[in-house]
Order: sequence, then structure tokens, then C-alpha cells
Amino acid sequence: MNNENLRRWRLVLGGDDADGTGVGLSGTDLERDLAMGAIYEFQRKESFDYFVGPDGQVSGRQAGSGPSNPGIARWLGDIRKYFPQTVVEIMQNDAMKFPELKDKMMLQPDILAQATPNVHLVATLMELGKLIPEETKDTARNVIQKVVDELMQKLENEMVSAISGAINRSVVNRRPKYNEINWGKTILKNLKHYQEEYNTVIPENLYGYGRKNRRSLKDIILCLDQSGSMGTSVVYSGIFGAVMASLPTVSTRMVVFDTEVADLTEDLKDPVDLLFGVQLGGGTDIDKALGYCQGLVTKPNDTILVLITDLYEGGSLQGMMEKIKSMKDAGVQIVVLLALNDEGAPFYDKQVAQSLGTIGIPSFACTPDLFPDLMAAAINKGDMKEWAGKHGVMLKH
Repeated sequence: MNNENLRRWRLVLGGDDADGTGVGLSGTDLERDLAMGAIYEFQRKESFDYFVGPDGQVSGRQAGSGPSNPGIARWLGDIRKYFPQTVVEIMQNDAMKFPELKDKMMLQPDILAQATPNVHLVATLMELGKLIPEETKDTARNVIQKVVDELMQKLENEMVSAISGAINRSVVNRRPKYNEINWGKTILKNLKHYQEEYNTVIPENLYGYGRKNRRSLKDIILCLDQSGSMGTSVVYSGIFGAVMASLPTVSTRMVVFDTEVADLTEDLKDPVDLLFGVQLGGGTDIDKALGYCQGLVTKPNDTILVLITDLYEGGSLQGMMEKIKSMKDAGVQIVVLLALNDEGAPFYDKQVAQSLGTIGIPSFACTPDLFPDLMAAAINKGDMKEWAGKHGVMLKH
């Protein structure tokens, strides 16, 4: 094996007893290796304060002395220097799995200001909630604002387009212009007028997509579990909720819950305020949240309830199932999402998911890029199980 391959294996293996390559590192390779080791060997080494001198020697605090704030600040700078942003976000997220590091990174403004803003960072800030000291709140708000601005730029246009298009298609127009004609429905409704000698259908009635600027054609209720595991789902839900709240053709409500229920609809005007209003953690009472949402339903046949939860119920499971069935029977379109993020297969209560399936309500995870299409399908009263199967997000329970 040549020296270059040995060098690469040394970087992969991380040195020490697991190494076996006999290769030493220097310069950039050494700093990259130390930055990786600072987090992935943290429990063993506990040293973030390192420095590589001109002679290639490492100096700084020794193992057991504990991470210092300058050390963490340097580490945040180094990982941005040596790794792409996607890797930086993963490393930051991994660092926050250690409570002692999370506290130092999140609760001190000078350190927090150097972190790379992302959805996971916002979720951690929401989890800390009231623990964030007064002097750090402005910095935390700036971090959340950056992430909100980035997500709005990425997701807003697609969401507006999907919702507006779905609303237009859901409204029947009996006097459509040529470019508004729903040809499939028009032909189907006029098959009895088929003219054999001309081999065509002469329509007596035209059916088209609506184009009228009517208000509140659909009521949408986003009901979000704010337990700790749902953090990134809450961030994306807040963004999508704010976008939908800006559309005149739908009425959007935002309800979050743990063992208590909070209506954050008024905060949809400012998603940053909304996310600051969420307190992640605590128990879960889905039954109580559904009871509140049930009281918001005034037009069941034109209401979509999006319940985002891992289905681990701490309240009354029987009450929860009864409320869901009652709303479904009344005509409410119910969508159950186990997660709204890019984090892969979620943890959820499979038994409850199976019970929902028996009454015709599938539960599945959804990525942010698919959510606009999901809402369009729901507005048009599409089959959610069919939609999930088509997009490969249906989970086996």
C-alpha cells in the first residue's frame, strides 16, 4: 500500500490503538484530525483547546482539563475551514449530544454567534427555551432568523404554487375560458352526448378549474407535537404554516401541544416569534390537542387537519382514536405525519399507527420538498395512502 493510501486510512481510522498504519500527520492533516477527534473522542480526551505550532507539534490543554470556551470557538472555526457545510452541520449536531458542550455552545452569545445556522441548531435552541440567558436571546433570535430566511427563500414559491394550483383545481367553474377547461371531467360528464358519425363528444356542459379570488376555500389546521424528538419537524411546520397563512384562499391555524395546548396562529405572521414560542420537551397529550382542534372545525368537508406526531400518546389513547374517527366521519381530511424533515425513518408508535390504518388513516413521514405536493393532494381530497405509496414514503407498520 502506497503512502497516500496509508495517509487516507490514518485519517479514517483516527490514530491511537485503532490505527495500525504507522503514519504520522502534520500541518492541515493534523489540524483536520484534531478537529474530528475533539468531538468524536470527546468522552475519552475532553480537549477542545488545541494548537498546532510551526514545528507541527500540538500544544494546549491536556486530557482531563475539560473544554474551554476559546477551545470550542476555535473548533467551530476549524470545522468550517476544513469541511463542507453539510459535514459541519453534522459535526455541530453531534457535539450537541453532549450536555456540557451544548450548554457552552448554546448559552453563550460569543460561541453561539460562531455556530453555523441550520435546522438542528434552531431545534436545540427551542429545546433550551427558557434556559437561554437574557444576554444570549438576541444572538439566538439572529440564528433563528437566518435559518427562517433561508428556508423561506427555498420553500415559499413552491408552496404558494402548489396550494394556489390545488385550490383552483378544486373549484368547479361552469363557464370556463378555453385555457381553464378541465377536459377530463368535461368529457366524462358528456359521454352520453357522443356522436358516432363524427367519432367525438359534443359537450353540452363545460367544466373548468376555478379562477375566482374567493377567500378561505379551505381551512387548514396544523397540529404539532412539541416533544423533544419533533424539533426539526416543528421548524419546517412553522415555515410552511407561515407561508399558508399568507394566502387568502386558505385559513390556517397553528396548534402546538405537549401535555398542554397552545394556539400560535397569531404568531404565523412572524415565524421567528412562532419558533421562539415553542417549548420543546415534556409529555404528550394528543387527545387533548385533538379536542381543541375539533372545536376549531366549522366546515368539516372543507377542513384539512395535519397532525404531526410520533404517536406516543401520554393521554387517553381511546379518546384520541374516537376524536380522529369522529372528525373523519364528519368529512374532515386528516393527514398524520410521523415526521416532517430530512432525517430518514422516524421513531413512532407502530401499534397506534396500525390502529389508525384500520380506520382508513395512513401515517407516514414526509420530507419538506414533498410537503407542498402533499398539501395539494389533500386539498383535492386525494387518497393519502395512494399518495404516500406513489412517493415512496409509506412505512410498514
